[in-house]
Amino acid sequence: MVQPFLSLYIDTLGNFSDDYVQTWSGFIFSITFVSAFLFSPIWGKVGDRIGRKPILVVFAFGLGLSLLLMGFVTSILQLFFLRLFMGVFTGFISLSQALISTQTSKRVAGKVLGTLQTGSITGTLMGPLFGGILADLFGYQSTFKWLSLVLFLSSLLVLFGIKEFKVQEDSAIDQTRYTSREVLLHILRQPVLLLIMLMSMIVQIANFSIQPILPLFIGELHGSANLAFFSGLAFSASGLGNLLFSRRIGRLGDHHGYVKLLTLMLILAAVVYFPGGFVTALWQLIILRFLMGIFIGGVIPLRIAYIRQAAPIEMQGEVLGYNTSLRFFGNMIGPMLGATISASLGYSAVFLSTASLLLISALIMIYAIKRHPEYAVNSL
Repeated sequence: MVQPFLSLYIDTLGNFSDDYVQTWSGFIFSITFVSAFLFSPIWGKVGDRIGRKPILVVFAFGLGLSLLLMGFVTSILQLFFLRLFMGVFTGFISLSQALISTQTSKRVAGKVLGTLQTGSITGTLMGPLFGGILADLFGYQSTFKWLSLVLFLSSLLVLFGIKEFKVQEDSAIDQTRYTSREVLLHILRQPVLLLIMLMSMIVQIANFSIQPILPLFIGELHGSANLAFFSGLAFSASGLGNLLFSRRIGRLGDHHGYVKLLTLMLILAAVVYFPGGFVTALWQLIILRFLMGIFIGGVIPLRIAYIRQAAPIEMQGEVLGYNTSLRFFGNMIGPMLGATISASLGYSAVFLSTASLLLISALIMIYAIKRHPEYAVNSL
């Protein structure tokens, strides 16, 4: 909700030059992912010890408090440190995945996590729209305060509306508590699991590489008329594809194998990314963005469902925490990489390099499946 106007809010905090605002906008956007990257494994480990529900309550409350205070800042540094503080609690979705995965059978994990992804993407689609409307109606500071109330309410809903059960798996559970060293060794000893976690980073790099330049590219294609609206339309197209198909793709993974289908999604994402650099009309780009949303978004439930099957239940929170850290690392790298390539080689080079990255990742996955076919079959 705050992404459409965060840079504009920064501009209201003083009499700054455009370059200064743009530079600090980059810092303030990125700093949240830095702290999230550092704290995700810690929260995952704590969740394995005491349960996921208490951590979700803390996350929602911490996010709400961060945004409430942002509505009162008077300087850029105050906003910077609050965004840093907010990153400590930026793991609600991934921990929700860990909670829900432990409450469901492995047989339907892909379908259920695909449903969760549907809810997440719906929020991603609606958030910028509602945030922009509220900012126009009530101003930036009031929007932060209203949003904080929503998050406080979410904290209460989790606290009083959810009961976390100790789920018994299909086989007896060894209640051993794993050290961080044992968790890391478990990941390293399973090459396919390690690769799929690295795919989390690759997919986020691919997803975020185009975002800094997309409005500029659309302006070149369509002109400056209603640029914000058409940029939003192009952004939403990928989210819509994700929304419509992520649950179905998760269900297919339950029946046909998560790893094989994930590899296919990477190949198809590369195929639709490649022509993006050669489009000549906005409608062509929107169609490609919609298809990209289907294939990139399909990776998410498949990835989480595979981790659910490959990691013992006692360490799943910590494994998913490492997975989330890799995702946040991709969030940091993607925009910087896309902006650097675009400045040096042009818009088309961003699409081509991203397509190549996805294709190389798919080829590595194919090689891993051939070397370790036992890891590519769902354990039902």
